[in-house]
Amino acid sequence: MSLLDELFNWLFGSDEPAVREKRKLKVFISFAIEDKRYKVFLVSQAKNEKSPFEFTDMSVKEPWSNNVWKRECRKRIRECDAMIVLLSKNTWHAGGTRWEIRCAREERIKLIGMHIKKDDKGAIPPELEGKRIIEWNWEKLERFLK
Repeated sequence: MSLLDELFNWLFGSDEPAVREKRKLKVFISFAIEDKRYKVFLVSQAKNEKSPFEFTDMSVKEPWSNNVWKRECRKRIRECDAMIVLLSKNTWHAGGTRWEIRCAREERIKLIGMHIKKDDKGAIPPELEGKRIIEWNWEKLERFLK
């Protein structure tokens, strides 16, 4: 067994090569609630492309207490391989999104910001300082995630 196989087994708990090949990357999508339709579009696009990754987010249908939401959100972020932050004019004012970015940084999760509109971009929150920012582009996003 190679060192790479041993590392994979230690990280993911399997020594079967087929399991390693089938495992999809788990990606957290952070977005301002006003931009939910873009999150839905991104998830739909991924399904159409038969992508090697799956998405998760912390959209809630009913209000939770702030502590419960943060605890559950951190748990989901910790389970992910990367985070995509959908950027718009709403992002700067989205406290939950900015907290999710800080959380991902604390958990050392790979981060990328992606503008949802080409000609109507909002300010990039300081929590993304030093991180890669791209325009909506499936190929660039896929390269980042691989």
